[in-house]
Amino acid sequence: MSDEKTGRLITEEEWRAHRAASLAIAPERLAQAGGIPLVLISYQQRLLATTAAHQVTVIEKSRRTGITWAAGADAVLTSAADFTAGGMDTLYIGYNLDMAREFVDTCAMWARTFKRGAAAVEEFLFQDDKPDKFIQAFRIKFASGFEIVALASRPRSLRGRQGYVIIDEAAFHDDLPGVMTAALALLIWGGKVLVISTHDAADNPFNKLILDIRAGRKPYALMRIDFDDALSEGLYERICFVTNKVWSPEAEAKWRSDIVAFYGDSADEELFCIPSEGDGAWLSAPLIEARQRAGAPVLQIARKDEFTHWPEHLREADVKEWCERELLPLLSNLDPQLNHYLGGDYGRVSDLSVLWPLAVTKTMKRVTPFVVEMKNIPFDQQKQILKYICDRLPRLCAQKHDATGLGMAIAEFAVQKYGEHRCEAVMLSQNWYRENAQPLKSGFEDDAIEIPMDADIASDLRLVAVKNGVAHIPPLKSGVKKDRHGDAAVALMLAYAATRASVAEYGYEPVRSGPSGEADWLFPESSSAGRSLW
Repeated sequence: MSDEKTGRLITEEEWRAHRAASLAIAPERLAQAGGIPLVLISYQQRLLATTAAHQVTVIEKSRRTGITWAAGADAVLTSAADFTAGGMDTLYIGYNLDMAREFVDTCAMWARTFKRGAAAVEEFLFQDDKPDKFIQAFRIKFASGFEIVALASRPRSLRGRQGYVIIDEAAFHDDLPGVMTAALALLIWGGKVLVISTHDAADNPFNKLILDIRAGRKPYALMRIDFDDALSEGLYERICFVTNKVWSPEAEAKWRSDIVAFYGDSADEELFCIPSEGDGAWLSAPLIEARQRAGAPVLQIARKDEFTHWPEHLREADVKEWCERELLPLLSNLDPQLNHYLGGDYGRVSDLSVLWPLAVTKTMKRVTPFVVEMKNIPFDQQKQILKYICDRLPRLCAQKHDATGLGMAIAEFAVQKYGEHRCEAVMLSQNWYRENAQPLKSGFEDDAIEIPMDADIASDLRLVAVKNGVAHIPPLKSGVKKDRHGDAAVALMLAYAATRASVAEYGYEPVRSGPSGEADWLFPESSSAGRSLW
C-alpha cells in the first residue's frame, strides 16, 4: 500500500486489491508444500532472530498479532537449552496475574511441541522485602536446570535473579522505568531483555523509549509490527488455517474491515502503532530559536524565466561567477579536519531547491556552515552548483538527496558522480520520516545542532507537523501558492540522516617514483626506511 493512505484510512476494497496483487507476486509464501504453513509467521521468526542477535529488543505492535505467543517459543528454546548452548532462566513480567498464567500456558504448549522435558506447572509464593506482602508467580522447570518464571511487575521481583527478561505490554506497567532499570542490570552477566507492547498515549514511558531508540539515544534493537504488517505477512491466513476456514483476499478484507470498525477511533493506537494525543507541531518555536546561530549565511540564487533559454555556455558562466563570488570564500574557510555531509531537496518552479551542508565537530555537534536556496534555477545549473559545493567540501563523507518527483534527476546525478556508497537517492515516504525525523528532533532537544538565524528556515521547520505519529510536510491546499513549502526542513532532515549513515572511509599513501619513473618500492635502496603502503 502507498504511504499516503495507511491504517484505518484504507478501505475494504483497497485492501482486497492489495492482497490479491501481493498473492499474484508471491503465492509461494502462503504455505509450504502440502498446504501446511510454517510454524512461525515471518515476523514471529524475526523476533527470535532479533533476540538472538541483540541483548535488548523492543517491539511496538498491534494487538492480537501473536507476538507474545512467539516470545513463548523463544522462552522455551532459551530455558530448555543447557548452559553451553546459551541457556538461561526466563523471567516473564506482565502487568496482571491473568497475563502471567496465559504466558506460562503458552510456554507449556511450546515445551510439549518441542518435546523438551518440562515439569508440571506449579504455583508458588515467595516473600519480598516486606514481610506482610507476597508476590504470586508461576514456573516451568526444564531438564536443563533452567526455568521459566512469571513474576509480578515490581522492580524488586528481579532482585538476585539472572536470565532472559520478557516485559509484556510494557506501556501498561505502573513503573516501567523502574522495571527496565532492574531488568537491564541483568545484562552485566549475559542476560537479555525483550520489551513488548502496544501503545498507550504519546507521553507514556514506552513511547518515550521507542523515540529514544529511533533517536539513537538507546542502542537497542527495534521492531514494529502493526496490524497491516501482520496481515501482509500471513496473520489472517494462519487464523484461517487454525479455524479450518478458506482464505481469500475478499474474506481477509472483510475481516480486516470488521476489526478496524470494532476498534473505531482507537484503531490507530490499538492496531496501527500510533500513540494517541501525538498530533500537532513537530518542533516548537522556542526550541528552533534556541538552536539558531548568527554567522551562518543563507545564500539565495534566483533567475527569471528567460534564463532557462540562454545558451548553455552563458548559463554556466553566470552560475560559475555566482559560485566563485558567494560560495568559494565560505568553502575555503571550512575546517579541513572536520567531516562534512550534505542533504538536498529539489524543486523547479513553485518549490525551492535547498542544499544543506553539515559539519560534525569533535563533540559530535552538527554545525551548519551555510545553506543554499535556489529559486527557478534550471536543473543543469542546480547540478552545477551541487557539484561546485561537493568538490570543495572538506572530507565529504556522505550525502542524501530527495529523489521523489523532480528530484530524481539530480539525485541520480549525485549518485553517479560521487558513488552509491557515499551518496543515496532517497524516496521520501512515511516509513523514512518515521525512522529519520526523531533523530533530528533529538538533535534539537539535546543541543546537538546549530542552524542559521533565518526567519524563513524557522518557518519551514515550524511547518512540519505530526500526523498519525509521524512527522511530515502537510500538502498545500488546493489553489494556494507559496514561495516555499518546508523545503529547508526536508533538506536539513536529509543532511542529518547523512551524518548518521554508515560510510566506509579509506586512507592511502601515494607511491613515489624511483629513479627510472617506476614505483620506489621496486628500488629498496631509494625507499624511506620503515614506510608501509596500505
